[in-house]
Amino acid sequence: MSRTALVIGIGAGDPGHVTVGAIDAMRAADALFLLDKPNAGTLTGIRQEIVDRHAPDTPVVLVPDPPRDRSAERGASRPDGAYAANVGAWHDARAAALADALVEHVPEGGNAGFLVWGDPSLYDSTLRVIDRVSATIPLVPKVIPGITSVQALTAAHAILLNRVGEPIHITTGRRLHEDDGRNTVVMLDADCTFRETAHPDDHIYWGAYLGTPDEILLDGPVSEVGDLIARTRAEAREKHGWIMDVYLLRRP
Repeated sequence: MSRTALVIGIGAGDPGHVTVGAIDAMRAADALFLLDKPNAGTLTGIRQEIVDRHAPDTPVVLVPDPPRDRSAERGASRPDGAYAANVGAWHDARAAALADALVEHVPEGGNAGFLVWGDPSLYDSTLRVIDRVSATIPLVPKVIPGITSVQALTAAHAILLNRVGEPIHITTGRRLHEDDGRNTVVMLDADCTFRETAHPDDHIYWGAYLGTPDEILLDGPVSEVGDLIARTRAEAREKHGWIMDVYLLRRP
């Protein structure tokens, strides 16, 4: 008998952003599985706080997140070759760890819950990993959408994501050099690539740890705040041991 994988979007970090559907799913799960990254205790703590607030009777299972070898990714701009192979190997390792935990903690026909930052559809690997798990264990995914970091960013800055008649482009720091859009949302940019690619008068709206007590917001022309954002990001990552950030670049 198949188990159900409840892939639950929980927003960017504010327990108040968790939807009613997500709460129902957390309460329906036989167990909630958290991939636990080394040196990122606050990440686990925020998710545990969400569970304690909304589904205190659902057990939480911490699964050590397998290490990811990033050496082959340095300098890569496209998801192919060594980069894709490395990410695939990491996903395989994650799937193996989760499969073992599922068998131990969720009965056949039961519900396994997976808490996903933001929304499972946007720059998150959980559904890919679940697909790998289902190759060895009968598993049917059910996705519960969540508030994305993009929504949390624009809300925090009290701005519109789009301008009248203009498109929006969502990309990563690796691919930012290929973009020439007027409204670009950038995720996964550890190198603050906008300092190399943006026009000096482009306006940047940046946010980190959105929805948490550690939230940081900066905005202004790239020529004025670009280096400040890079310094602030580095200092925050050093302080907390991790960082999740996102930004919107807007051309005048």
